[in-house]
Amino acid sequence: MPNAAHRLRVAVYPGTFDPITNGHLDIITRAARLVDRLVIGVAINAGKGPLFALEERVELVQREALRAAANNGAVIEVQQFTGLLVGFARHVGANMVVRGLRAVSDFDYEFQMAGMNARLAPDIETVFLMASERHQFISSRLVKEIARLGGDISSFVPAEVLARVEAHMKMLRS
Repeated sequence: MPNAAHRLRVAVYPGTFDPITNGHLDIITRAARLVDRLVIGVAINAGKGPLFALEERVELVQREALRAAANNGAVIEVQQFTGLLVGFARHVGANMVVRGLRAVSDFDYEFQMAGMNARLAPDIETVFLMASERHQFISSRLVKEIARLGGDISSFVPAEVLARVEAHMKMLRS
């Protein structure tokens, strides 16, 4: 049990993870080295028209995140959430939100969100991790689009996710 001088570093890494990509796993792995507990929040967000049902996204994130970040120091949990991110962060006892930045185009949106979250919850810090060079261009949206058009997404997602995406695409084409 930590003493009063050591406050647990608890972070939330939110997203829809539809599907979870190698870029997400890179951020999860690196964030797990920085915190004591990392809660991966899978957003319900039906408005985005997800390829995977919420339960399947939670299951894939749970399996892949634990595999990727095993032995990186943090306790890792996966939970679904809806509503305001800062409300979810408070619910799980987080004092930080981790966000990944891929390119300059991400910065405007993330900067606005960080500012709004800081106004709503000044006690919760937003921490940005730059995507690793080999993952800077990967997004779930592009992965789904490439898969819909019959392209090879094997270098963008873990093997099990690839199989699930391909199965979903096959059902959509039938």
